[in-house]
Amino acid sequence: MVAPRSLVSLAFCACYLASYLTNKYVLSVLKFTYPTLFQGWQALVGGLLLHVSWMRGWVEIHSGSRSDVLTWLPASTLFVGVIYAGSRALSRLAVPVFFILHNVAEVIICGYQKCFWKEKIPSAKICSALFLLAAAGCLPFNDPQFDPEGYFWAVIHLFCVGGYKVLRKAQNPCTLSDIDQQYFNYIFSVVLLAFASHPTGDLFNVLDFPFLYFYRFHGSCCASGVFGFLLMLSTVKLQNLMAPGQCAALTFLAKVLTAGLSVLLFDVVLTSATLGCLLLGGLGEALLVFSARKGS
Repeated sequence: MVAPRSLVSLAFCACYLASYLTNKYVLSVLKFTYPTLFQGWQALVGGLLLHVSWMRGWVEIHSGSRSDVLTWLPASTLFVGVIYAGSRALSRLAVPVFFILHNVAEVIICGYQKCFWKEKIPSAKICSALFLLAAAGCLPFNDPQFDPEGYFWAVIHLFCVGGYKVLRKAQNPCTLSDIDQQYFNYIFSVVLLAFASHPTGDLFNVLDFPFLYFYRFHGSCCASGVFGFLLMLSTVKLQNLMAPGQCAALTFLAKVLTAGLSVLLFDVVLTSATLGCLLLGGLGEALLVFSARKGS
């Protein structure tokens, strides 16, 4: 009989891979570049599925007090920035490049812990931060598919990710569970992105999208919402079953598998210099995993 840990680990890796590759397909191949609508749709599907799961008794959601919700509101705002900027960046950048830039958020967290919380940072984690920063800094000069707008949104994305994780750590212990936090993130994202769809022009520009009435577009959008929800659910389950170091190792494995498969499925140009940057970033994340496992 397969252990629950193994099943959850397998589900997590499968959902991670499926979620990123489906999103990349919709954003880059179908070129559905209307992030307020796409991310709003994903948040709506995730929120509805989470609500149904709650009603069926599969997960527990506590409404929390008004002060708890207001305290969490800045984190929900950053969450919207994470998914919006991430969508803009992923539509223009190769998946491996996106991952390397995304990982720089760990440098922000490490710097914040050192400068503001005066925490002692392990040498392995410091080396990891330096490698991640070096890899991300060298990539723009060695990327044959360099896209200034893609890198701009990736920088916004990583700052939002770093800020979101810092806020979560600052509010630990939080009266809201991980599921509660995600439920409020979904609700706030749907509301904010719905209001933003008109000023950004997405609401009317989408009418010119050539695949608007094609079944493959509808199927891909539905799949992206479902896979995103399953990834969130499996991530929460994984964090409850495993130590932080084991979760970090599994996330690293999922990223490697996703990045490798994306090179085969999408148009990615890799030079020796680009590959060197990616390997340096991979080494940095491996050191981060080693530090997390040693700390746990």
